Amino acid sequence: MALLEPAERRFAAALSGLTFANPFLTERMELEEAALGADFERTGAVWSVDADLDGLNPNLREIDVQIGRLLPELRARLTAGCSPSDADLEVYDELVLYHLYSRTQDDWRRLIDSPKQAGDAYGRFAAEAEKWLALPGITWPTRHDAPFLFAWGFQMRRAFHHTFRHLYGSSLPAARLRAAVWESIFTHDRRRYRRVLWDRMDDLTTLIVGASGTGKELVARAIGLSRFIEFDAGAGRFVEDYQRGFHPVNLSALSPTLIESELFGHARGAYTGALKDRTGWLEACGPLGTVFLDEIGELDPGLQVKLLRVLQARTFQRLGETEDRRFEGKIVAATHRDLAAEMAAGRFREDVYYRLCSDVIRTPSLAEQLQDEPEDLRNLILVLARRWLGAGEADALAEEVHAYVLRELGPGYDWPGNIRELEQCVRNVLVRREYHPATVGARAADPGPAAALAAEVAAGSLDVEALLSRYTTLVYHLAGSYEEAARRLGVDRRTVKARVDVGLLEELES
Repeated sequence: MALLEPAERRFAAALSGLTFANPFLTERMELEEAALGADFERTGAVWSVDADLDGLNPNLREIDVQIGRLLPELRARLTAGCSPSDADLEVYDELVLYHLYSRTQDDWRRLIDSPKQAGDAYGRFAAEAEKWLALPGITWPTRHDAPFLFAWGFQMRRAFHHTFRHLYGSSLPAARLRAAVWESIFTHDRRRYRRVLWDRMDDLTTLIVGASGTGKELVARAIGLSRFIEFDAGAGRFVEDYQRGFHPVNLSALSPTLIESELFGHARGAYTGALKDRTGWLEACGPLGTVFLDEIGELDPGLQVKLLRVLQARTFQRLGETEDRRFEGKIVAATHRDLAAEMAAGRFREDVYYRLCSDVIRTPSLAEQLQDEPEDLRNLILVLARRWLGAGEADALAEEVHAYVLRELGPGYDWPGNIRELEQCVRNVLVRREYHPATVGARAADPGPAAALAAEVAAGSLDVEALLSRYTTLVYHLAGSYEEAARRLGVDRRTVKARVDVGLLEELES
């Protein structure tokens, strides 16, 4: 007797695909329709944070009903002596995975906030898993011991939560961003991930690129908080608390010496003010943790060499020591800079870039999102309003902010500060009933000294001496000292001093 009837096989094949599909891609809807046929209800193709997660998709409730009828029948056939093929066993196994994941949703939601309270949830999960998988005479084609499946399911729940709840927007660019984050966590093939990659993703570095204010740290946080963490069934707990595994370092906010100390640590006396040994983030980060290097494009070339060693050999030394230490976690980096241009200009090392770019995510601008879905502006404002006022008061504030934006800024305002600027707009209207960005009603902004110099170079309007003088003056202005400017330019301080244009410097500092 075959394990599956033709109609059951069609349903099971679709559910098998749905079990391992990227939930943020439109293929999810196609698989739901294939599974349910005439019972399928068409819903929005984009899952976004404005919807109620529990009531978002009626198709999932119908799938739960149908799988609840099918699984007992299949289990009865298996225990009655049916001789299934390996392919049928794999389909049954994946139906059980879907069922277990669906049945454990409430427990996993509670564990998002309190991961230490996992013992009881695991007990319920293990009993349900044994009910469907502990069948006499059956050898499963893939690993399915309960602690592993429980940890894997909780990882998926965390990944969905941190991606869905914090990367909002109902536009297709926003949906593609969420889908890209999901693939960074699980790759595009979650079956392969389950078989062999679940404990190897620390070897893959993720680079997040995009304009300032587009949520690069939120992307990094979603990835860092969604790593696979094993469950110790004997102790009744996960081996690490996922909430403590994300370590952000903003490289643009620190001097090179402080960056080196923050990342690598230092020995007592390594530099003035180093009064005791210090453990850096690379050392403090455990095997299941993630170090987030924000604004990697600002990293000093000398430190890029040291970072390269971490990326290649996963070893480093504390500042002031010669002992090798090992980094066992994952690196996620982000930048708003064009690293291709930075490499062409000699400011960013190609070998570092090619160690960072095994996985690249681009965060879309707010203008891109609103161009695709203009109606999303009100929803985004509402989400932000709820952060401060809660559901009861947020609607009124959202209407006030939305009306102000349309009236004063216009529907075509391009939000150069992206989501970060929209947040400030909501705050300003909340406090003062108005928001005045610098770009509205004002003259075109001064392009800044670097952009002005670049424009003159592009126009070919500078002779060699003027070019050297202007560039040296700009570097000195940015560096703050002759010594640092000389180090950046690769010359001695006397050359810097001789080439600084005092008049131009006064303009830059005014």
